[in-house]
Amino acid sequence: MIHRPQRVPRCRTRTVDLVLAVALLACAVPGSMLTIPGRELEVPWWPGVLISGLASLTLLWRRALPRATVVVTLCCAMVVAGLGYVVTVLVIGPLMVALYALALRSERTTANLFTAAGIVLLVATGLVSGPHGEPLVLKLLGPVFWLLLPTSLGTSTRLRAAYLEAVRARAEHAERTREQEARHRVTEERMRIARDLHDVVAHHLVLANLQAGTVVRLMRSRPEEAERIAAELAGTTQSAVRELKATVGLLRHADDSETTSGPAPGLARLAELAASFEPAGLTVTVSTEGRPQPLSAGTDLTAYRIVQEALTNVTKHAGTGFAEVRLSYAHDRLGITVTDQGGAAPAPSPGTGGGYGVIGMRERALSAGGRLRAGHRPEGGFEVVTELPLLPRSPTHNQNALA
Repeated sequence: MIHRPQRVPRCRTRTVDLVLAVALLACAVPGSMLTIPGRELEVPWWPGVLISGLASLTLLWRRALPRATVVVTLCCAMVVAGLGYVVTVLVIGPLMVALYALALRSERTTANLFTAAGIVLLVATGLVSGPHGEPLVLKLLGPVFWLLLPTSLGTSTRLRAAYLEAVRARAEHAERTREQEARHRVTEERMRIARDLHDVVAHHLVLANLQAGTVVRLMRSRPEEAERIAAELAGTTQSAVRELKATVGLLRHADDSETTSGPAPGLARLAELAASFEPAGLTVTVSTEGRPQPLSAGTDLTAYRIVQEALTNVTKHAGTGFAEVRLSYAHDRLGITVTDQGGAAPAPSPGTGGGYGVIGMRERALSAGGRLRAGHRPEGGFEVVTELPLLPRSPTHNQNALA
């Protein structure tokens, strides 16, 4: 990538170019009068000044036509050397400025090629037509040094400007990436809290609705039973309020270091969760295969919420009084299966517009590094099958979710 200098006002650029041309022309006057010590000037001074003035005026186009400017100034320098003037920085100043401009606006290869050609031509001209008696070292080393200097300065300036531009671009990219990451984290946290609110509200409101309906039906015929269920309804609503406060309380915390109002639920409360569905007329059996192993806090909460949502869907949609929860522990994974025998209304499947329950369960499983499958069973009923890692891990299996 070639660095392009920033644009400046045109009038200011022209002023700088004219001042530079006048300064180089002024330097050409004493430069055309220099001679070898002990020798008289072999040529008049004014042709050298005239040719140097022409080269200086050519610099007005060095920004638009850097290569052509180098060619013209090099030809002028060769004419000066061929007339017998001593090749010094005073007479080849325009060529040096042109080489600097070329190195600033071109690739290193191009600048080096023009510089090498200029050195060869200028040295050869000086050797053939240079002033007699000038030391050979000056004829060889003088042009080499004076032409390599501006090329090196121009290249280093271009590379430094390109480096600063790259640093600025990386800083802007890092800032954009940081903002995108922050937005991504906010979105993930919002989705997580939405899933928690959905699970809590759906579970407790479904139970409360069923219990309230039962109380209404039994109020006259079986008042004692209605009173007991009403008491359980109060406990259900209190539990709902407690979990809602814990979930919404996360939104009030300034950071994750603050504690919530209570411990997060896990599989240790699975028996309590199963019992909470009994007033709604759903009997839940829980079985365990393999030796139970400890789970990370996130996986434990995920497993609990998936079972809670699956049983809530059974209560709302299956129309059956029985459900089964099976936990299967392997050496590195936990399998969870929630099944029911089906009933009047089928459970909603993902993508059918039946709600966010199955979608939320799948998102929970993927976020914990596991996978989830939900669908109708061939023998009837609905089944939710989940696999979760026993050890904490990143969600690298997101694409392995079962259809």
